[in-house]
Amino acid sequence: MENFYKVGTIVNTQGLQGEVRVLPSTDFANERFSKGAVLALFDDKDDYIQDLKVKSGRLQKNFYVVKFEGFYHINDVEKYKGYVVKIAQENQEELNDGEFYYHEIIGSDVYENDILIGQISEILQPGANDVWVVKRKGKRDLLLPYIPPVVLKVDVAKHRVDVDIMEGLDD
Repeated sequence: MENFYKVGTIVNTQGLQGEVRVLPSTDFANERFSKGAVLALFDDKDDYIQDLKVKSGRLQKNFYVVKFEGFYHINDVEKYKGYVVKIAQENQEELNDGEFYYHEIIGSDVYENDILIGQISEILQPGANDVWVVKRKGKRDLLLPYIPPVVLKVDVAKHRVDVDIMEGLDD
């Protein structure tokens, strides 16, 4: 089976017409949940269920309201609460230099001055730029904004990120 990457979790239904609320966990969420996008549905045991084609999708607060082709009533989708939608690796587009897919960054080791400070556990999207959450042993998580003065170098192949923690970020 090909590689798949999580793009969201179905957290609830929306209305009676077969729409679902998807909590995104992806970069490029607008593309992932736009008309015509093909996603794969996985159950709570991470077993592949079927491919889904997006009929419509719109952002509503912190989640997407998505209607998939072939689902017309709440009863058609209610059983999928808690299921995960993923994208096949073959459906990912090539990125420009300096752009990365979440799955390429999450799990990377983070270094400052060649000293390991932790590992990226998740990526947040609070506004103007992404924030990388760094898990550290014996310390609180470190929130690093993905901006040039902080993130100096990303080596996807080595799963390594070099940073310069600006004053005030590590209080």
